Amino acid sequence: MNKSIKTGPIMAALLVAGFVGLFSETALNIALGDLINIFNTDATTIQWLATGYFLTLGILVPVTGILMQKFTTRQMFMTSLILSIVGTFLAALAPIFSVLLIARVIQAAGLAIILPLTQNVIFTIYPPQKRGMAMGVMGLVTLAGPVFGPTLAGMILDMLSWHWIFWFTTPFLLFSLIFGFVHIPNVNETRKVSIDMLSVVLSTIGFGGIVYSVSVGGDYGWTSQLVIGTIIVGMIALILFAIRQTKLEQPMLNLQAFRYPVFILGLLMNMITFLNMLSMLVILPMYLQMALLVSAFMTGLIMLPGSLLNCILAPTIGRLFDRYGPRAVITPGTILVAVGYGLYALYGTETALWIMVVTHLIMMLGVGMVLASVQTNTLNALPMQYYPDGIAITQTSQQVSGAVGIAVMVSLFATKQSSYLSGFANDLPGATAAGTSFVFIISFCLAVVNIALSLFIRRPVADLAKEHSVQLQA
Repeated sequence: MNKSIKTGPIMAALLVAGFVGLFSETALNIALGDLINIFNTDATTIQWLATGYFLTLGILVPVTGILMQKFTTRQMFMTSLILSIVGTFLAALAPIFSVLLIARVIQAAGLAIILPLTQNVIFTIYPPQKRGMAMGVMGLVTLAGPVFGPTLAGMILDMLSWHWIFWFTTPFLLFSLIFGFVHIPNVNETRKVSIDMLSVVLSTIGFGGIVYSVSVGGDYGWTSQLVIGTIIVGMIALILFAIRQTKLEQPMLNLQAFRYPVFILGLLMNMITFLNMLSMLVILPMYLQMALLVSAFMTGLIMLPGSLLNCILAPTIGRLFDRYGPRAVITPGTILVAVGYGLYALYGTETALWIMVVTHLIMMLGVGMVLASVQTNTLNALPMQYYPDGIAITQTSQQVSGAVGIAVMVSLFATKQSSYLSGFANDLPGATAAGTSFVFIISFCLAVVNIALSLFIRRPVADLAKEHSVQLQA
């Protein structure tokens, strides 16, 4: 690590911007019911405020790999913050639905840049033996943003209008912009690269098509021609995209990262973790409100201790990773996650609220141990020149798996709920508990798969650490 680089201010500027973007990803969800009436629209249309956000991330994140090689760190950072601020101001002032939707897309474009950029900066300014702690802090932000979104938004909506969800974040974005302008240096090496437009088109159709198809699958039916056709087109586009990357002298996304088994293993674990986590953040509040009959604000309070615990322990978990290696942290974390889902699957309509708090504490501690540690070890497996591509691949897989997880799990939840109601017509709490239990059984099975995968994880070979050291000295 270059001692002339002040890592604290750099991380502060990047992580505040990342937190705001991830907060915005979920904060508006709690207001969607009110916005249906405000904009005189329906649930399918209003859902695009969430779907459009995921869709934009799925389309733009893959492109950031080559953009981080073409433009300087400061250029990428300033572009991200300007997009985030413009999108936030436009959303806060939006008079009609279409303006709010455009604002959400602009916000997501800012987040699509800042997340990969933050990881790339961490892996550039920190040596391998210190990345665990830095990525632990980033993991804190990755978890805290989406989790605190509904909680804080619920508190804001209790006192003010939905516009203040956006006004609330504006001072933080302005702080990040000013702080970053003063402190963030150019830590990446730029080179003359051309952006292959056909690759951009194929990537957009591929990742965008898959995210879109799973996002609308619950509305149109998973067997509808639209959903099946979009998935097929998306998969074909991704295959053509991958083939084209192997033919280009300067690929938009260098797939050489897949030559490293530790990277592939970590990528699979990361996708399972995100799929489970984001779907849990949607299903669990529905269970609390519809089965246990607690308010939206109380739901946020129940989920708050687990989120706070994760925030407090994130740096410590990172230091444990640096000292004892990945398996000592990741395997116990996957076990805690599986225990959490197993307990959730057992609960019905009479579960005490303190039990929900304790279970969520177990769950979030496990997720905190797994998420940042897996991401760190996955990228540590790559040579330094592949960091931008590896980061773009992991970030894209996160967003796509998260969108798939939410869409599929909510659809399974609704199907099980409807099946239950056909036999017990007026028992909505019981139907909700049945749907939740069914979904969490599936999540438990996926969590067990992660336990098995974690047994094969190892610290990347020492040669990569030496390579990183030599390149920094050069």
